[in-house]
Amino acid sequence: MRSVADIVARVRAEFLEMPGLCLTASQVQRLCGLERSTCDLVLQGLVDTRFLRVGADGAYRRATDGAMARPAKADLRPAPRATRAS
Repeated sequence: MRSVADIVARVRAEFLEMPGLCLTASQVQRLCGLERSTCDLVLQGLVDTRFLRVGADGAYRRATDGAMARPAKADLRPAPRATRAS
């Protein structure tokens, strides 16, 4: 019997290995060989920790998929030159 932590790790690994993966609860259940109640518990936990999100279509996706990171602002002005005191 697998522990809940092992099951969570397996589901996380599936979503990490395949960016853009989008699965319904039934598909996750079949993919990982889970009972429905266990699958629902694991998926809800991954949503609660913001690893997964549920779309309007009921499919689960990684919460970070499709999210653009905010670009860093760079200051491209030349650094002021140090002056020597005479």
